[in-house]
Amino acid sequence: MAGEILDNQGRGEATWGWPPIHPEGRKYGVIAVAISLIPLLLLDWAIVGWPLLFLSIGVFAFFRDPERVVPQSDNAIVAPADGLVTLIQSVEPPQEMQVDDGSGNPGLPAGPVTRISIFMSVFDVHINRAPVAGTIRRLVYVPGKFVNADLDKASEENERQHILIERSDGLAIGFTQIAGLVARRIVPFVKPGDLVAKGQRVGLIRFGSRVDVYLPAGTDPKVLMGQKIIAGETVLAEVGATALIEGIAQ
Repeated sequence: MAGEILDNQGRGEATWGWPPIHPEGRKYGVIAVAISLIPLLLLDWAIVGWPLLFLSIGVFAFFRDPERVVPQSDNAIVAPADGLVTLIQSVEPPQEMQVDDGSGNPGLPAGPVTRISIFMSVFDVHINRAPVAGTIRRLVYVPGKFVNADLDKASEENERQHILIERSDGLAIGFTQIAGLVARRIVPFVKPGDLVAKGQRVGLIRFGSRVDVYLPAGTDPKVLMGQKIIAGETVLAEVGATALIEGIAQ
């Protein structure tokens, strides 16, 4: 199915299959299995070994990397992360995305923009994807704390990594990977200067975290507070489209 064109007129085929495990996570799964086998095979501590073995399956599941069908509309900004929309706020973009970094590439302009915060629990897929196609202009790592990623202050206090992508028309879209209570490592798959496709895998955060997306000025979200979204598939917004969208929790 990878690379196949699917559309709303019935082209393409959809089949279910076990999602593969990302290479970044295989070593952790193997280590977890090895640890669980020690009490099972060497110490005959089944009461300890079986729960550890079950936990190792969870480690593999955490690093699952399913395929996604990415909308290709030019104006669509897709979700970079699986999870729950927990905050939608008007804020100033992070300074790291605004200041002149000496590269000659402009950052985000000053002024309020809409930030969408996506909280990823340990049960969500943690592979992050590019919200738009373009060139990676900035990749800025900022060390910090590990407070609950669901809190507003996590955007300024936690370990985080800012990524700025410039589209072919010059429009820049920024998003931030934020470590959480359990997460202790942000892993990038890209570097400045790389060309990325919309929905392409750009990194992951280990064991629970959050991603903030900064929409360009004059663009409203197409998602709601409390909505569950899917990386690479859910359309967060359409560039230049403004509209109030309401929903009812039921």
